[in-house]
Amino acid sequence: MTEGPEATAGSASGRDTRLVQLITTIFGMCARAEGNWLSIAAVVAMMSDLGADAQAVRSSISRLKRRGVLCSERRGGAAGYRLAEDVLEVLAEGDVRIFGRARATEGDGWVVVIFSVPESERDKRHALRSALTRLGFGTAAPGVWIAPGIVAGEASRTMRRLGLSDYVDIFTGQHVAFGDLRAKVSTWWDLDELTELYSEFLLAYRPALYSATTGELSPQQAFRIYVPMLTQWRRLPYRDPGIPLTLLPPAWKGEAAAMLFGQLEDALRVPAQRHTLEVIHEAASRTR
Repeated sequence: MTEGPEATAGSASGRDTRLVQLITTIFGMCARAEGNWLSIAAVVAMMSDLGADAQAVRSSISRLKRRGVLCSERRGGAAGYRLAEDVLEVLAEGDVRIFGRARATEGDGWVVVIFSVPESERDKRHALRSALTRLGFGTAAPGVWIAPGIVAGEASRTMRRLGLSDYVDIFTGQHVAFGDLRAKVSTWWDLDELTELYSEFLLAYRPALYSATTGELSPQQAFRIYVPMLTQWRRLPYRDPGIPLTLLPPAWKGEAAAMLFGQLEDALRVPAQRHTLEVIHEAASRTR
């Protein structure tokens, strides 16, 4: 899954945006394992476990439907939603980056995207910038964006999927000369912001590690930690697209945060999924 689908959900309030993000996480986590469909009743029940009221959840689901992330569909007499086909593709790509996250080395080189968009097509320029930002590209110069070489394939697929390939050239290669590459990286990306985001994640979820790894949590408690944790984490591998550690500040917090995410993922995913299955089955039994 990725941070991308709900990024089009519009300029809602912070609380509404948070609900949209949590619902997207739930669909990415549960719907794909259930024939790409969840009943409204099941989503409302799961979001209730996270402290959200039914009316706000339904409103957020409607927002995702208007933006083309979810499609309404009835199954077995129950009202529900499935993920749009293009969103399924985005989520599948996101799974690789989020759960199989790689850290580049300087030997992996760089991918550079150069684009030129006519003034008459400003919407394409905005779409390009938004897509590259979501992929974690840094800005080297106006119209010149850069990322570790390991992102090249994903960048090409994204440009093609969004119909933007006619506006871009993509190159890969090594930094040959000149200047201090470490210093350049600190201008291409906002490393202070990244450090703050990683610190927030560590602060929020380090306290949960002991109870998560000792098996003291019920499936419902695991769900209540896991879904917000995954929601907060899944944007980070996009903000930091695997910048080589040799070019980052010492004791980069991203490494500690990635280790914590991996530990919590291993400990919480199975019991959290067990709870979602219970909720889904209970919601189904009420519609029979």
